[in-house]
Amino acid sequence: MSLILAIDQGTTSTRAIAFEVRNGDLQPVAVSQIELTQHFPRSGWVEHDAGEIWRATLQTCREAATKAGGAARFSSIGITNQRETAVIWDAATGEPLHRAIVWQDRRTADVTARLTAEGHEPGVQAATGLILDPYFSAAKFAWLLDAIPDGRARARQGEIRLGTIDSWLIWKLTGGRVHATDASNAARTSLMDLETLQWRPDLCALFDVPIEALPDIHACAGLIGETEPSLFGRALPICGSAGDQQAALVGHGALKAGDAKITYGTGAFLVANVGQTPVASTRRLLGTLGYQANGVTAYALEGSIFSAGSAIQWLRDGVGLLGESRQSEAMAQSLPDNGGVYLVPGFTGLGAPWWRPDARGTIVGLTRDAGPAHFVRAALEALAYQTRDLLDALSADGAPPLTTLKVDGGVTANSFAMQFIADICEVEVVRPAFQEMTALGAARLAALGCGLIDDLEARPSEAPAVWRTRMGHEDRQRLLQGWRRAVRAAMVAAGDDGESAR
Repeated sequence: MSLILAIDQGTTSTRAIAFEVRNGDLQPVAVSQIELTQHFPRSGWVEHDAGEIWRATLQTCREAATKAGGAARFSSIGITNQRETAVIWDAATGEPLHRAIVWQDRRTADVTARLTAEGHEPGVQAATGLILDPYFSAAKFAWLLDAIPDGRARARQGEIRLGTIDSWLIWKLTGGRVHATDASNAARTSLMDLETLQWRPDLCALFDVPIEALPDIHACAGLIGETEPSLFGRALPICGSAGDQQAALVGHGALKAGDAKITYGTGAFLVANVGQTPVASTRRLLGTLGYQANGVTAYALEGSIFSAGSAIQWLRDGVGLLGESRQSEAMAQSLPDNGGVYLVPGFTGLGAPWWRPDARGTIVGLTRDAGPAHFVRAALEALAYQTRDLLDALSADGAPPLTTLKVDGGVTANSFAMQFIADICEVEVVRPAFQEMTALGAARLAALGCGLIDDLEARPSEAPAVWRTRMGHEDRQRLLQGWRRAVRAAMVAAGDDGESAR
């Protein structure tokens, strides 16, 4: 048996990919994917049906396994998932008690704002590496407990389970025998100590989340549990788990301090490996776990962009300016420049380095000459400007200047966007030939965890695509000044004087 089944449960779809281990490298041999319904019950609220996620996971796993020759060929399962999304379920029935609250959701902004005003953020950041923001899971867990009659009492009595998507899937895959998470997902809750990798009782008390309802924390590689035999005809060990961005870090082979990757999906997430000691950011980046495997704990600094590919999705589905997302490249290239039009995609607030949950999408610079192509180009250019903001913050935190940025995600198929990122960020942009870095990282962790490989080093067999800077300094500075004016306008619309964007 030399196959690994990787579950990639994302914000917009659920995928299962079968990988074969060949000479230490992993090659995809089968895939199955199902789109995921998103629910928007109120402005700023985003929800998923955890039951739908489980059914899609089971179906895609069975289909991928069948395509690859059957479950008997698989050595283990690896899981990667949308992070911070909070799930609550009944410990006896295994049924969700509420829709999952998605990482993008902003309903708990008042809670985190109150905790910030009370002076709790420095302590939370020192312990977890995270700022106080509704992005993270703890406040979502508390909201879900408030929504369930006697939620906290039931949680303390062991009747209710809380977890992120990885925990939910592990519970369902093991038939309710294992309530577990991995350290990379636990690091995104605001409840785990970043150095001890254990739940902090004081943080659980701060957010009013009973520690009894939380999962056990495991390393990212190693045996977590075995699947219920009836699901696949035999028990399969679950030997790898990591949040999607950490899994992508492993998939890229960004294993040394100074390596960095950014994933352009629904959002965009820069993760920079900083070595085996946590680094505290002074520029509102997040201290987080990179991965824990083979006795090594690697830490990272992360910058989170909430709207990346979702801005293109909005232009396609919400506004109707695109029939298909892939049309965006040709539309952007149809213009000689952006015409002074900038889009600040704060649809669910602004992430790093601004952290403004109250911000909303803002378009500036419109004239009578502006048309659909200007909106599309502005959305694509915003990827580069936001990336530059993150790289500037990373540099200000003392990280060495990046010369190469490893990229993955659906948006990287857009050559215009990748070239513009190389131009604005003054870096070499490198896209691997195989794009499913999150699934590859999960598979690599599982292969390590079950002994099929000895290390996490990447051994790609195909040459990557590369984009290098072509833009002159003056043009770059002019465009960046326009972007900063647009961000100031978004801040003013959110209720301040825009000084934080200077």
